[in-house]
Amino acid sequence: MAVGTAEAWVDEFRRVSDEDPELQAHGKYYSCSFLLDMEGHQFQVIMHAGKVEKILVDPGPLDERYQFALHASADTWRKFAEETPEPMYHGIWSAAFQRDLNLEGDLLMLMQNLRCFTRQFELLRKTGVPV
Repeated sequence: MAVGTAEAWVDEFRRVSDEDPELQAHGKYYSCSFLLDMEGHQFQVIMHAGKVEKILVDPGPLDERYQFALHASADTWRKFAEETPEPMYHGIWSAAFQRDLNLEGDLLMLMQNLRCFTRQFELLRKTGVPV
């Protein structure tokens, strides 16, 4: 599922994340910053206490610091966002081992926030991706 513009996606992803009951139930300590590199655009998501503090579109190298990043082709991101993803596109680990997803940065921070990050990643199936 694709969305109109990067800015429209940012608004929708923020809304869906902040209103998600599961994310809010587990997100009290979900505070981190991560980069989603979708080939055509990059999005830096800054979380604080389970809420989206801000999302930067195509941030510059000195705009904000992020702890970890996910890099993949636009095609991979589109497959992640399908309502029912095909095998190897249902999560970050399968895509990292079998497809073109690359993880970098402070993976300890990712692991410490894995449950909340995974839920937020699953919300791409509701919002689509802007690539």
